[in-house]
Amino acid sequence: MEFLSLSPEIHCFSELLDCSDGDEEEILVCGEDFELNPFDGLPYSSRYYKLLKEREELPVWKEKQTFLEHLLHHQIAIVSGDAKTGKSSQIPQWCAEYCLSVRYQHGVVVCTQVHKQTAVRLALRVADEMDVNVGHEVGYFIPFESCCTAETILRYCTDDMLQREMMSMPLLNYYGVIILDDVHERTVATDALLALLKDVLLSRPELRLVILTAPHMSSKLQQYYGSIPLIRVESKYQAEVVYSCSIQKDPFLSALRLLFEIHHSKEKGDIVVFLACEQEIEKAHQMIRQEQSNLNPDLGELIAVPLYPTKQELIPKPHQDKQKSCKRYRRKVLLTTSFGESLIWIKNVTFVIDVGVERRKVYNPRIRTDSVITQPISKSQAEMHKQILGMSSSGKVFCLYPEEFTYKEMKPHLPAKIQESNLTSMVLFLKRMDIAGFGHCDFISRPAPESLMQALEDLDYLAALDNDGNLSEFGIIMSEFPLDPQLSKSILASCEFECVEEMLTVAAMVTAPHCFLHTPPGTEEIALTCWRKFSHPAGDHFTLINIFNAFKEASTNSTSQYYSTEKWCRDYFLSSSALRMAEIIRAELVEIMKRIELPISEPGFGSKENILNIKKSLLSGYFMHIARDVDGSGNYLMLTHRQVAQLHPFSSYYNSRRIPEWVLFHKFSISEDNTIQVVSEISPDLFMELVPQYYFSNLPPSESKDILQEVINHLAPASAMKEEQKTNDDKENEQSPTPTEQRCIIQ
Repeated sequence: MEFLSLSPEIHCFSELLDCSDGDEEEILVCGEDFELNPFDGLPYSSRYYKLLKEREELPVWKEKQTFLEHLLHHQIAIVSGDAKTGKSSQIPQWCAEYCLSVRYQHGVVVCTQVHKQTAVRLALRVADEMDVNVGHEVGYFIPFESCCTAETILRYCTDDMLQREMMSMPLLNYYGVIILDDVHERTVATDALLALLKDVLLSRPELRLVILTAPHMSSKLQQYYGSIPLIRVESKYQAEVVYSCSIQKDPFLSALRLLFEIHHSKEKGDIVVFLACEQEIEKAHQMIRQEQSNLNPDLGELIAVPLYPTKQELIPKPHQDKQKSCKRYRRKVLLTTSFGESLIWIKNVTFVIDVGVERRKVYNPRIRTDSVITQPISKSQAEMHKQILGMSSSGKVFCLYPEEFTYKEMKPHLPAKIQESNLTSMVLFLKRMDIAGFGHCDFISRPAPESLMQALEDLDYLAALDNDGNLSEFGIIMSEFPLDPQLSKSILASCEFECVEEMLTVAAMVTAPHCFLHTPPGTEEIALTCWRKFSHPAGDHFTLINIFNAFKEASTNSTSQYYSTEKWCRDYFLSSSALRMAEIIRAELVEIMKRIELPISEPGFGSKENILNIKKSLLSGYFMHIARDVDGSGNYLMLTHRQVAQLHPFSSYYNSRRIPEWVLFHKFSISEDNTIQVVSEISPDLFMELVPQYYFSNLPPSESKDILQEVINHLAPASAMKEEQKTNDDKENEQSPTPTEQRCIIQ
């Protein structure tokens, strides 16, 4: 993995989430001889000793010797600890010391995280504590970004990245200690790693596995792995918990009102607010920024910091005058969801506001889509929210629900995500691992059989499996891309239809966060006018290509009137961070194409033939994402089920005079306002030309299917004439036989 310099977003991420408030006092080391750092051979700096004192105050520190003894004598160790006790930062450092003591003869240390932001933040923090350089001795690798070298001895990564690394290195021989952090989050990738590493440990007796989890998960892990050591770490303090008298009608507004009440009370300390979903984070962020000008300046500055658990980009830097902010009190307000607990890394949090509900996606394999449900958080989540203040002796947790709500409405724990997610990507990964002999996976929680069957069926439709149920050549190539299998199939199809350049751009844009900014009140019409400049009549996929090409042109055109791409993006109400992420993703996809020697066609965007070829490529992967306008007013009925949806407001067809009858969409979820996102027009003829016939025959009866059947009947005579002409040509060829006969079969 090559070394990449730190991006500006990472620097501001570190600055925003830094534990200190400035005015740090340098501590000088007395004595003539300086102690040398064993990891780089240089003398320790004075900052190292200052941070060492802070580390020794962490609750986990007193367990250091016990942990190292367990690591020396056992293959597996479980550390069960409360939130914010120092597990994620200290234990990887101790594992690095262990690997150093055996001269790295078994490998280096890797530590997985659920969120990419956490992996980056921990790498920065731990490099600082170890007094080494990030990107050298300590590094990270996350989707589409790597900051490591061959000399890196401690690597932080996301769990899905370590899972992908197993495809090329099934035994993970590069690592001597593997740490799985936040196992209680129960992500699909972490559950798969827990199962696969069971077999790896049998093949590699020298390998060490360390599992970091919340207390409620420890007994289940001990049953799963057998009799193994368990270390329990508890918080220093128990926070004061304040419950509301009744259930709030609008928890979101109640949380914001309480936030401003705390700020007006002049009590010092940062605030964490747990909201129901990421849309509420964005809404709260805007409302706090708008209210800032109305607040009394004597109260200090209120800085809203959104922490999105699932977004690709890092935290944007707030626009502020640093000199001005240093003269008055600054209170940070961290906005996140119930799944964002591990994203919080501020020491002086004094207040936590918990709305007690969450909006989450649950996958329904019968209709192949997510349903968005609102429900109470679990008891274990509520407990972890309270543990945020474990290092504060005067913190308060405001629960916007009555205490009896905890016992009557909250479930003990949330189900594992492997039981509620689309498993197509995971099954493709497991099929790939079967090639390496790790096909059997003893999951800690069994996936739903219906989800597994649906995943296998979808991979079969996508030609990723052969007649025996193993990966086909297509499937092996598809598994090389860190994308949804449908998107990977579309890229492979673009090689045949000679529109790879454009398809890579589409793949990058739909994988990155959406590029349209939510407009401030009063600027909606201006934004729509700006966006119409990029609109393409063929649909949203083509509009995204226009936006990306315009962004690239603005980046390279030095004679432009714009001083920077950031200003260009602001002028067009587009997200510069999302477009930069799309640029990074596209570059990574190009590298994968070159590595596996797939052809990249010349750009041809704009011609009728190219537009048709892009639609063919999209249909090759997304033939299961088709909808028809049933009444001419934009009410789209899904072809695979009876759900009705409308166009998303960001669609180029939204509020358009011409609404296409048949569309291909990228995303759909069942929620309060069912919408299909990233939509392009297709013709029934083109769909029937590319759809697998056995998929079409399995569709449920509907008016849309009858219309498509008529298309088949209409095309049948033409196909028969072509077949007759082909038969006549074959007879002519038989009269003049060739010396050898070659056959090429593509499955």
